[in-house]
Amino acid sequence: MSHAPMTIGKFCLPLLGVIFVCWLGWCQWKRGWGGKGILVKLLLTMVLLCSEGWLVQKLMGDLSEGGFLANSGLALAMVISIVAGGLAFSGLWTPEISAHLIGPLTDLLDGGNEPPDSKPVYSAARSKLKNGKPLEAIVAIREQLAKFPNDFEGVFLLAQIQAEDLNDLAGAEVTFNYFCDFPRTPDRQIIAALFQLAEWQIAKSADMAAGMATLQKIVARYPYTQFSLRAEKRIAELILSGADQPDRPSVSLPAGENPSGLGEPAEATSNPEIEPGKLAAVYVQQLEFNPQDKELREKLAVLYANHFQRLDLATLELEQLIQTPGATPRQIADWLNLLANCQIELGANVATVCATLEKIVERFPALPEADLARRRLACVNGDINE
Repeated sequence: MSHAPMTIGKFCLPLLGVIFVCWLGWCQWKRGWGGKGILVKLLLTMVLLCSEGWLVQKLMGDLSEGGFLANSGLALAMVISIVAGGLAFSGLWTPEISAHLIGPLTDLLDGGNEPPDSKPVYSAARSKLKNGKPLEAIVAIREQLAKFPNDFEGVFLLAQIQAEDLNDLAGAEVTFNYFCDFPRTPDRQIIAALFQLAEWQIAKSADMAAGMATLQKIVARYPYTQFSLRAEKRIAELILSGADQPDRPSVSLPAGENPSGLGEPAEATSNPEIEPGKLAAVYVQQLEFNPQDKELREKLAVLYANHFQRLDLATLELEQLIQTPGATPRQIADWLNLLANCQIELGANVATVCATLEKIVERFPALPEADLARRRLACVNGDINE
C-alpha cells in the first residue's frame, strides 16, 4: 500500500495528461485547425505535463522516505507546483475548452462560426445602372450569374435593363425564355417572368398579339390553375380593349339549314343595341363576383365565339362549365353540343368536332342528346366521304 502514491505519480498521471492533450487536439481539429498557434500550445502543454510529472514524481519519492508529516515543506511545494501547472494549463486552453463544451449552446444564439451561405450581390450593377451605365451593369450582372446560374433576381434585373433601358425587348425575351426552359426553375418564377414579358410586349412595342401569345403559354403550361385563370382574364381584357386579333379561319354557311346538321350558334345577346365589347366586360366583371353563374358564363362563351371570333376563349369558358361540380348530365351534354357548334362556326377541323361529339356519346349514351350526337357524327362523316 505504501507504493500506491508512487505508482500513481509514475504512470497514471502522465498517461492521463497525454490522453487529455490528445483529446484537446482532436476537438480542435474537429472544430477547425487554428494554425501555428494551436501547434505551439500543444508543444507547451506536453512540456508542462512532462516537467510537472517529473517534479511530482521526484517530490513524492522524497516524501515517501520521511513521511508526509516530516516533510511538510516538500508537500507544500508539490501542491504549489500542481496549482501553478494547473493555472498555466488553464491559461493555455481555457478558450478552446469553453468553446468545445459551451459552444453548442452559444451556437444556438449566434449561429456559430460557420460562414454564411454565399449569394449573389447586385449592388455594383445597380450602382452602375443608377449612374447611367446599363451596359456595364449588364456585365456586372453576368459576372454574378456565372457564379450563380439562373438566379431569379439577376435574370429579372438583366431582362429589365434590356427591355426598359436599352429597348431591347427581343433580348429580354431570350433571357426569360432561357430562364423558363431551365429544368429546375420554380413555377412561380416562370409565371412571374412570363407575365412581366407580356406586359413589356404590350406596353413597349404595342404588340398585343405577342403579349397574348406569351400569356397563352401560361394557360398551356399550367391549365386549370389560378395562374391560367389570371392569364385568361388578362387576355380577355386585351380583347375587350380593342387589341389587334390574328385572322382566324371561319366557315361560310348558307342561309337556312346548316348542311352539317350541327345547327346555328345561339344568339350572343337578346339586346342587340348593347355594344358587344361593353357587354362582355360586364359579363367578366359579374363572373368575378359570382363565378358559379352558369348561365352568365355560357353567354360569355357565345359572345366570345360570335362577336370576337375567339374559339379559344369560348372553349375555355365552356370547358369550365363542363367541369363544374354538380352539373347534370343534360347540362354537360348541352354545353358539349354548344362547343361543337362554335367549333364548326369558327373553322375547327373535323377531328376536333368529332371528338367533342363523341364525348357526348361515350359519357351519356342513354340521353336523347347522345342520339342527336350520333346523327351529327354520321352527317359529318358523310360530308367527309363525299
